[in-house]
Amino acid sequence: MSQPPLLPSSAETRKFTRALSKPGTAAELRQSVSEVVRGSVLLAKPKLIEPLDYENVIVQKKTQILNDCLREMLLFPYDDFQTAILRRQGRYVCSTIPANAQQEAQSLFVTECIKTYNSDWHLVNYKYEDYSGEFRQLPNKVAKLDKLPVHVYEVDEEVDKDEDAASLGSQKGGITKHGWLYKGNMNSAISVTMRSFKRRFFHLIQLGDGSYNLNFYKDEKISKEPKGSIFLDSCMGVVQNNKVRRFAFELKMQDKSSYLLAADSEVEMEEWITTLNKILQLNFEAAMQEKRNGDSHEDDEQSKIEGSVSGLDSYLPELAKSTREAEIKLKSESRVKLFYLDPDAQKLDFSSAEPEVKPFEEKFGKRILVKCNDLSFNLQCCVAENEEGPTTNVEPFFVTLSLFDIKYNRKISADFHVDLNHFSVRQMLATTSPSLMNGGRQSSPALQDILHEAAMQYPKQGIFSVTCPHPDIFLVARIEKVLQGSITHGAEPYMKSSDSSKVAQKVLKNAKQACQRLGQYRMPFAWAARTLFKDASGNLDKNARFSALYKQDSNKLSNEDMLKLLADFRKPEKMAKLPVILGNLDITIDSVSSDFPNYVNSSYIPTKQFETCTKMPITFEVEEFVPCIPKHTQPYTIYNHHLYVYPKSLKYDSQKSFAKARNIAICIEFKDSDEEDSQPLKCIYGRPGGPVFTRSAFAAVLHHHQNPEFYDEIKIELPTQLHEKHHLLFTFFHVSCDNSSKGSTKKKDVVETQVGYSWLPLLKDGRVVTSEQHIPVSANLPSGYLGYQELGMGRHYGPEIKWVDGSKPLLKVSTHLVSTVYTQDQHFHNFFQYCQKTESGAQALGSELVKYLKSLHAMEGHVMIAFLPTILNQLFRVLTRATQEEVAVNVTRVIIHVVAQCHEEGLESHLRSYVKYAYKAEPYIASEYKTVHEELTKSMTTILKPSADFLTSNKLLKYSWFFFEVLIKSMAQHLIENSKVKLLRNQRFPASYHHAVETVVNMLMPHITQKFRDNPEASKNANHSLAVFIKRCFTFMDRGFVFKQINNYISCFAPGDPKTLFEYKFEFLRVVCNHEHYIPLNLPMPFGKGRIQRYQDLQLDYSLTDEFCRNHFLVGLLLREVGTALQEFREVRLIAIGVLKNLLIKHSFDDRYASRSHQARIATLYLPLFGLLIENVQRINVRDVSPFPVNPGSTVKEESLTLPAVNPIVTPQKSGSSLDASLHKDLFGAISGIASPYTNSTPNISSVRNADSRGSLISTDSGNSLPERNSEKSNSLDKHQQSGTLGNSVVRCDKLDQSEIKSLLMCFLYILKSMSDDALFTYWNKASTSELMDFFTILEVCLHQFQYMGKRYIARNQEGLGPIVHDRKSQTLPVSRNRTGMMHARLQQLGSLDNSLTFNHSYGHSDADVLHQSLLEANIATEVCLTALDTLSLFTLAFKNQLLADHGHNPLMKKVFDVYLCFLQKHQSETALKNVFTALRSLIYKFPSTFYERRADMCAALCYEVLKCCNSKLSSIRTEASQLLYFLMRNNFDYTGKKSFVRTHLQVIISVSQLIADVVGIGGTRFQQSLSIINNCANSDRLIKHTTFSSDVKDLTKRIRTVLMATAQMKEHENDPEMLVDLQYSLAKSYASTPELRKTWLDSMARIHVKNGDLSEAAMCYVHVTALVAEYLTRKGMFRQGCTAFRVITPNIDEEASMMEDVGMQDVHFNENNILKRLYAEAETGIQASPTKSDIRVAKNVKQCHSSP
Repeated sequence: MSQPPLLPSSAETRKFTRALSKPGTAAELRQSVSEVVRGSVLLAKPKLIEPLDYENVIVQKKTQILNDCLREMLLFPYDDFQTAILRRQGRYVCSTIPANAQQEAQSLFVTECIKTYNSDWHLVNYKYEDYSGEFRQLPNKVAKLDKLPVHVYEVDEEVDKDEDAASLGSQKGGITKHGWLYKGNMNSAISVTMRSFKRRFFHLIQLGDGSYNLNFYKDEKISKEPKGSIFLDSCMGVVQNNKVRRFAFELKMQDKSSYLLAADSEVEMEEWITTLNKILQLNFEAAMQEKRNGDSHEDDEQSKIEGSVSGLDSYLPELAKSTREAEIKLKSESRVKLFYLDPDAQKLDFSSAEPEVKPFEEKFGKRILVKCNDLSFNLQCCVAENEEGPTTNVEPFFVTLSLFDIKYNRKISADFHVDLNHFSVRQMLATTSPSLMNGGRQSSPALQDILHEAAMQYPKQGIFSVTCPHPDIFLVARIEKVLQGSITHGAEPYMKSSDSSKVAQKVLKNAKQACQRLGQYRMPFAWAARTLFKDASGNLDKNARFSALYKQDSNKLSNEDMLKLLADFRKPEKMAKLPVILGNLDITIDSVSSDFPNYVNSSYIPTKQFETCTKMPITFEVEEFVPCIPKHTQPYTIYNHHLYVYPKSLKYDSQKSFAKARNIAICIEFKDSDEEDSQPLKCIYGRPGGPVFTRSAFAAVLHHHQNPEFYDEIKIELPTQLHEKHHLLFTFFHVSCDNSSKGSTKKKDVVETQVGYSWLPLLKDGRVVTSEQHIPVSANLPSGYLGYQELGMGRHYGPEIKWVDGSKPLLKVSTHLVSTVYTQDQHFHNFFQYCQKTESGAQALGSELVKYLKSLHAMEGHVMIAFLPTILNQLFRVLTRATQEEVAVNVTRVIIHVVAQCHEEGLESHLRSYVKYAYKAEPYIASEYKTVHEELTKSMTTILKPSADFLTSNKLLKYSWFFFEVLIKSMAQHLIENSKVKLLRNQRFPASYHHAVETVVNMLMPHITQKFRDNPEASKNANHSLAVFIKRCFTFMDRGFVFKQINNYISCFAPGDPKTLFEYKFEFLRVVCNHEHYIPLNLPMPFGKGRIQRYQDLQLDYSLTDEFCRNHFLVGLLLREVGTALQEFREVRLIAIGVLKNLLIKHSFDDRYASRSHQARIATLYLPLFGLLIENVQRINVRDVSPFPVNPGSTVKEESLTLPAVNPIVTPQKSGSSLDASLHKDLFGAISGIASPYTNSTPNISSVRNADSRGSLISTDSGNSLPERNSEKSNSLDKHQQSGTLGNSVVRCDKLDQSEIKSLLMCFLYILKSMSDDALFTYWNKASTSELMDFFTILEVCLHQFQYMGKRYIARNQEGLGPIVHDRKSQTLPVSRNRTGMMHARLQQLGSLDNSLTFNHSYGHSDADVLHQSLLEANIATEVCLTALDTLSLFTLAFKNQLLADHGHNPLMKKVFDVYLCFLQKHQSETALKNVFTALRSLIYKFPSTFYERRADMCAALCYEVLKCCNSKLSSIRTEASQLLYFLMRNNFDYTGKKSFVRTHLQVIISVSQLIADVVGIGGTRFQQSLSIINNCANSDRLIKHTTFSSDVKDLTKRIRTVLMATAQMKEHENDPEMLVDLQYSLAKSYASTPELRKTWLDSMARIHVKNGDLSEAAMCYVHVTALVAEYLTRKGMFRQGCTAFRVITPNIDEEASMMEDVGMQDVHFNENNILKRLYAEAETGIQASPTKSDIRVAKNVKQCHSSP
């Protein structure tokens, strides 16, 4: 038969890849095929089950609920939600809103803004909200894992770590001797020659039970395991034997064999012989003593009476009691919650966590503290009259700081004015009387107490803020001085470095004169700049210094010119050309800490960290001009109302009105009237040294310029309500600079002459003017000048005005508004204005209002964000007052537009803050207007209609969370404010609202189920927010009604839907089931007929009946959906199982339900899961744990991985769980690499993987929904499945994935562990036998799936390589003669896997990870083991009679016993094994007949596993195992009425023989120690002092040691197959009289032959075994031909005739089946070897067997 290639060749691979149009197509293809396959078997939609009428049921069952001791699990709490008011927290000492602002405000928009900034936050608090998320969000965080117990596992012990072998099991005292001897082989099969002697170091020790061992080693290190040992109890005598070698002596053994040893000298030989004979003498005496004891027992009447009492109850008289106690203790001990250990519970996954929502708050960009320290020029002297005092600058200078951004070409901050002059220099200026702080805002008296004008006069520190930092932002300092003349003239003395004292005196003299005369006028002087940031992340460039001080150029003063200069700042060649003034400006920058003290904001309102009357300087915040882009805009939270005025230039070169107009000063005032004597308002921010607010401000003056440019910024605090009369008034003066006192002294010195007026009204169409304005200049200022209007044709309206230069626009001015109560946006303004006219639309004309609403779509994004709460509040107000549907729908459309804009700019956090804190439904007046929730629901319905605009509806879907959140908050506030919470649920909302909600759900569903391909994001979001909404409705509405909505939702899905829809459906269920009162919603209480029932007489449901699904609606729905999903493909199953498991984890961690009774009650809701799992039992029944974690994303073609099989034969198979033990010991076991005869799996040769265990090679993707290949299918369909509770006509039978199985089993174990014993009894009583069998299959699979594989395995796994070579020589590969072939195959197989699959974890796994992982897995395995033990002990207690049926040999007992056995077959922790041994003792005690009567298979299996434990590396386990084995013998002895324990005796010997073949190192010191323990138990057992028991036990251990001794010899020759088989043969020959043992050894030989590839020899062994069985049956009279029938094949067959019938005949169970199986096996092996005539004879024998009776 040709073998399939291991890997597809590369060409084929490429061809395959080419066929795929795009990556990922394979998965899609598989999905579509699976849909077709499922479609062809028509999957009926599961019928919907009407939920119960929750509100009525609660009323009807009120008494029952109130009498229930766990009523908190049945009722919602009364205080479930409340509304609360949270005080608005700001940064400031007092409100930012001026005291009289609310009285002054007249326009709706200003009023609403003020209301927004004044109002507190409105919250709805859900008391148990912490419990309404995933388990990870529960308030009591998951217990810390460092408290986990550390479990000791044998598998983690060091491989080569051995306890000191010499001390282990030896007894202190007794005779010892050691020395070098030569050891020769003396064996029937081999003749001894000189060459075969080997030098060995011998050591004689006494074992714990008093017997002696002669161990030999290669060297003198006796702490290691010996190379072999001679057990002196079976030695008959020691004699000298010089035939082969000098100084030799021979030890003659009982089994006719002998050992030949030789010493180096005569003396040594004598010593050894004497010592050994002494020991033999002692042994002989001890044996005689025992015999006497045995004999005396026959005569002693007294002891008979004593013996009859000594049943088991008196042996370890405590046993019965202690076992019970241990079981009770096991249950009650504080055990780890299984789910704490679940890997999913360990993952930190906050994907489902809602983002944290904070209230709106003032936010800033990167904040920079600027400290102004000093400005000093090279020109210095002392300015005091008497020349006493410090040397300082010779005249006052004034510094203005601001930020410029050359990347975006704009000034990005307001000006910060600093006066750094020395006190004596300040004295040069004429003093201005400081007026008090009463600017535009009437500051409260409280403020005047905190802020002292004096402290604010000379600011030195400012805080700038930059929203978008980058390296091209400059801090610019402009320096001015008192007006004296031209800049060049004024700067000249400062630019020379010559002798300066004379110059200084001269400059000082001029300066003093100028300060006296022109002290209030300034002139530009110099500028400097420095960078702020190193990079775009806002790291400050603290090392940068200010540039040199450059002289100002009178033609390049404006901000635009400054930006051009800065653009060249980094070009030294350009900067070198600029004239430099010698001096130094010292200003440092720093970051601002969050708790920075003593500062005021740009409106001079002190922050909370402000300390009154301190010596500390006050720091001023400087306003940032944030770019008008939505993403940098924050919703406004404080009142701020500033106007910045920038006179740009005046063109006066062609004016004829004034004689002199050269040194022009502009005076700016803010007025609210154009009457003649009206005063300007005192609202202009003053300069340092002056009052805080002034009535006028001057711009810097340019000497002899007729077209001056200006760069000044005037900051004005605007009044809250602006009106038409508010305007800026500009007055122009000619300032005379030359103080020419030379001429006529009589003439009065005129400093300034008025040369014109100009004015700018602030409002235009109700909005503040902000664009650049060109305005004419007038020569006079008549009263009522604002009323002047040109009518054309030379006519005008208003007063006479003399225009300068023919009313050309000579003055250029721009303004910048920074206000949080006025908007620049036309649409916004118009909408609010219209609302004001019509009382928010109550009296509006529908069409008019719709027009304004539609225009709102055009409003600017940044304006919308800035006024977000205000605009949304207004829209909701209009919504509730709307009389026409068209208006309501258009309002909703605008809201959708606003919400979409916020999301598109990534600003949805503002919306979340709005809904949570700012949104507040208006008080409800039924007659006047409606509620937001009802109106919004209706208009949402309209927008979702299929006929409506799909762009809007898509936005509504995509951002639906916002609308549902508003509905929820509106409902909550409505219920509380109108005190409807006390009403019954069904009376809280009108029928119209119920109808509206139902309609919205029904309208939304088609969008979700149909748009998931074209618009996945929208449908996904809508699905999620609908779930959140429905979940919240349980808190407010009629819960039966909400159940109905869930049904409406579910009815839109069907089996076979695309994967996305399953994701939606389970996401919905996940969210809804996370409701904080999910348990009360499911009413975990009895629903019986008749009177109120006690919980004890509960009619529990273990399957999903319609009744169950109606009464416990949500859990019923979830379980049905999970059940249906299990019939789908893999991704869907994973999602469904995940939802179920996470919900159970949540119940398990929920501290409200922490007690056992609570958990038991929760478990009753999930009992139908048992039915669900049993329905899928064959798909879960996977015993092998995958060797490495498979990446679920990558699917591997199975065929390419199945390695070439060894000529497949398909044998008739039973289901893996009910195999009979004899099958295990045959060739199948050998080939499939399963060495232990008692593993529970069906070897299936046709694909090397086991039929029952997917993935022993690699866990392949079971996602393909096509039925698997026949070999597996036959196995999983052996039990006819009823068509389940799901209404599906097909049940799948592909195996589930390992992760799925583990998750399902976790759920199973949680329920099993939580449920009450009564519930479990009820279940077992109701279940049919086959269901019980399946139940235990599942329990057994738990042990397989959660077994602990050891730290080394985990470490390998994390590296992603998996265990390359298995302990048992790789279970999964074809038998191969040499290791290299095997490794090659293995590597090829690894190569065929996707890289991402195998090596995905190759990096970054620390030891800590491995330790953590192994700690988890160790605890899981222990916990699973203990849970299974609890369940079994309960079952054996309750079902003792059923289990005893047929002398304890019934299928149920077999099943239960298999589970018990499984404990011993898997790695268990020390803790778990202690409990396992206790449980086994109890099992043997309860069911002795199972072990000592009828077939011996269970007894055999038990002996094998317990003996294996006797060789454990952990001494505690060895002790326990030895005691259990002793107990088994002792119990057997008692059971036979103190006659013998032949059964156990024989099974122990057989097991030892098997172990020798299967387990490495079984003959070691550890095992010897265990034998000693057994002997000591027998010696110290008082109750059987006078019986033969202890000598029988001793005889047994002696036999075992003999067998081990023989084995040790074999071990020595393990590399010589011929020799090895010869030894095997002689051992088998010595067992000729005991059929079962001989069979075991022949099997063992066959295994060695097969391993070595000697198939003919193996076949011959099988022939002998078959003949043996035939001979046995013939003698029993059950078969007509004995071994003679096989002479035709081999003449040696007569050896099998020498069996003795009496020894152990009663204990051998052979029958025809055995013969048939043997014949099949031998035929198979023979054919593989080479077909000959003998095979034909075998075939004839098979035929004869079939025809024989």
